[in-house]
Amino acid sequence: MYQYYLFDLDGTLTDPKIGITSSVQYALRDFGIEEENLDKLEPFIGPPLIDSFMEFYGMTRSEAEKAVVKYRERFSVKGKYENEIYDGIPELLKCLKEAGKRLAIASSKPTVFVKDILEYFHIQQYFDVIVGSGLDGSRNTKEEVVEEALMQLYEKEKPDPERTVMIGDRKFDIEGAKAHGLHSVGCAYGYAAEGELEKAGAEVIVNSVETLKEALLR
Repeated sequence: MYQYYLFDLDGTLTDPKIGITSSVQYALRDFGIEEENLDKLEPFIGPPLIDSFMEFYGMTRSEAEKAVVKYRERFSVKGKYENEIYDGIPELLKCLKEAGKRLAIASSKPTVFVKDILEYFHIQQYFDVIVGSGLDGSRNTKEEVVEEALMQLYEKEKPDPERTVMIGDRKFDIEGAKAHGLHSVGCAYGYAAEGELEKAGAEVIVNSVETLKEALLR
């Protein structure tokens, strides 16, 4: 049984589609790009924004940095609240805490936004550690986020990969777990493309919050 749990946020605990894709749409518009189909912008959910602007819209790093600033102009005020918590998540987190488990958030989203969202959904009290990226571009990869979360979660102890699991909905979460030798659970109810979690090597793949609960509490 695991003792330490690292959770991704977007697509794992909450469904952030409207807020993220609408804010990406807003940023693209500043570059003269009109993207009316929000479904097309779903790949932005999960990885670092700067990488996505470069990959999906061919921006230079400088352009992508400006796009991220524009994105946050909307997201910081409105987008972060255009979000829904998945049914059953509060109950799952409560069960884990009552069982004496230690929980962390390990998100590619800036820490300041992560904390706002957790407070908005009244689930911040379940987490011993909350780690995201920095607004200044620091801790940009999931591997770096997971490393910092482990350091804080274990405090002065040496991390024990056998008792630690990373839970997330994208390949980046699974890759971050593997980089540190952790167990991994892939949430197929999130925003991974078909076959993405399998290809990344997720040890367990769940299709609902209910099956996630079964996997984590068995």
